[in-house]
Amino acid sequence: MAKKEARTDLWVAEQLKECGIKFDSQGSNIKEVNEALKTASKRGTGNEGYPEYVARIGDFLLVIEDKASPDRHARFDDNDVLDTSVKAVINYAVNGAYYYAKHIARNSTFKKVFALGVSGDAKHHRITPLYVDDRDGYMMLDDLDTFVSFTETNVREYYTRNVLGETTDVEKTTEQILKDAAELHEYLRNYGTLKDQDKPLVVAGILLALDEVEHGGFSIDMLTGDQTPGMRDGDKLMNAIKGRLTRSNVGPDAKKDKLLAEFAILQTSFKLNEVNDTLGKTPLRYYTEFLNERVFRNIKYQKTSEDFIGRFYGEFMSYSGGDGQTLGIVLTPKHICDLMCELVDVRPDDVVLDPTCGTAGFLIAAMHRMLAGAASEAQRRDIKKKQLHGFELQPNMFAVACANMILRRDGNSNLKCQDFLAENPSKVQLKGATVGLMNPPYSQGSKADPDQYELSFVEHLLDSCVEGARVAVIVPQSSMTGKTKAEQQFKASIMNHHTLEGVITCNTDTFYGVGTNPVIAVFTAGYPHETDHVAKFIDFRDDGYAVRAHVGLVEGDSAKDRRAHLLDVWRGDADAPSKFCVESTVKPDDEWLHSFYYFNDEIPTDADFERAIADYLTFQLDMVSHGRGYLFEDMEDENA
Repeated sequence: MAKKEARTDLWVAEQLKECGIKFDSQGSNIKEVNEALKTASKRGTGNEGYPEYVARIGDFLLVIEDKASPDRHARFDDNDVLDTSVKAVINYAVNGAYYYAKHIARNSTFKKVFALGVSGDAKHHRITPLYVDDRDGYMMLDDLDTFVSFTETNVREYYTRNVLGETTDVEKTTEQILKDAAELHEYLRNYGTLKDQDKPLVVAGILLALDEVEHGGFSIDMLTGDQTPGMRDGDKLMNAIKGRLTRSNVGPDAKKDKLLAEFAILQTSFKLNEVNDTLGKTPLRYYTEFLNERVFRNIKYQKTSEDFIGRFYGEFMSYSGGDGQTLGIVLTPKHICDLMCELVDVRPDDVVLDPTCGTAGFLIAAMHRMLAGAASEAQRRDIKKKQLHGFELQPNMFAVACANMILRRDGNSNLKCQDFLAENPSKVQLKGATVGLMNPPYSQGSKADPDQYELSFVEHLLDSCVEGARVAVIVPQSSMTGKTKAEQQFKASIMNHHTLEGVITCNTDTFYGVGTNPVIAVFTAGYPHETDHVAKFIDFRDDGYAVRAHVGLVEGDSAKDRRAHLLDVWRGDADAPSKFCVESTVKPDDEWLHSFYYFNDEIPTDADFERAIADYLTFQLDMVSHGRGYLFEDMEDENA
């Protein structure tokens, strides 16, 4: 048992090191903590006693005890209260951690103490945290997969969420963004009578004009409601936008003209430029004041990977079911953009390509990560000017994407308003993309037009990247099944030229309100998939995000921990049971999904059966509502 426990000790130490948590073993370098432990014998004799590890993170203290056997994880009495008897404290991880933590809280100035009981090994383990103080006993918290919640970056948020039961700053920001978007949508509708596709353009254009204030080319006070041709509020905003585009060296002229043509709604709309009796000013001035106060001044664009204008765009479309539905446009949430950047390990020297960039969410997330790792100002300039490439077919979304990148200080140089599928992959490959990220249009393909299938976009992207490039795409589950003959051919062709590294099944609410069950597929470009190559298939539906009424999908208490565990498993730094991850060889006619490769040797319960039926019916309804009901038809004729 001692040898097994030593292995557990080493595994815990490795996990703490990976999270950047500094710790002491069998004692503490903090004098008052070490003094307290001199009387902390588990047998209550008043002699010394030391937990496996003690770590200090700011004003928080972690006290960790571990056991090799999961049977020795925790013991409770008949009233479901943690057993504090000498025998339980000695023999069980959680009980022992609580005992030491309580002793430290009572005999030192540290009052924010977490006790962590750990049992098992890398593949099968439990981490149970308790919050302990010297007065109120303990608060049992949900089990974790990793220690990432206790890093210097995350511990205060974890404490705020789980111990205080309050919303965090991140959640408040998310709710405020959605509230602001809803409020602005009302104003755009009531005072602007704008088309759906014009609403985000008005927002993006005004934000570009506000970005010119610091250079003296624009001020809100200039918006006086003057009706003189060439001097109206829209004219002044457009002059500021022109100045901002010129300052950003947007070129060539055709690109600049295309952007100005999209923002021209600010000038051409009579309603926007007319003084409104209710407002006492033009709607344009009202919108500008609103965005300056609620958005522009409160968001540091260079320091966040959040696609704020994209969030507004998505919120606007949710009210109307506008072009976002008819064109298969599904904007990717920030946490998915960040996750996909981590899955392909985006680095400062990479060249990143998003061929269906939408509002530039992936490029923003990649740029944010690359800049954080950059070693010099020259490298940061190169990242923005040379290493980010995007295509977007829809002119209005292209304009929003450019505005998004300009507001992050001129990362727009390599965005093009073109049909990616019409581009020659060999020519695109000259851009030298070492990373590909994509969320293609959904449900646009058909037997009559197979080139619009999601897999067509995937293959085109892989062919457009350099040999060895890391590529991650988020697509509907149905793409991975290959039910039609064309999709089967795409899968075979992809494997003939590229390597599938794995597929991650995502939370079914990831695109909340759209009704698509997505997966993330990861590839290595340019190397044919060897028959003995092993790919990973992961069930990440339980990602810690949940839908909250009137807000949408929000990060839950366990989200950071679940994500860290996923990345550990993906990189091979941690094992996982087959219900989470299956490693398998792959064939083109397989369904590239965890559910296809997973064999559950446990006897299912009635609840499991009901859940499986519900998931199937949801999937079927999703496919039928997106025009893919043929997936459930008899395929005999087609495959004959």
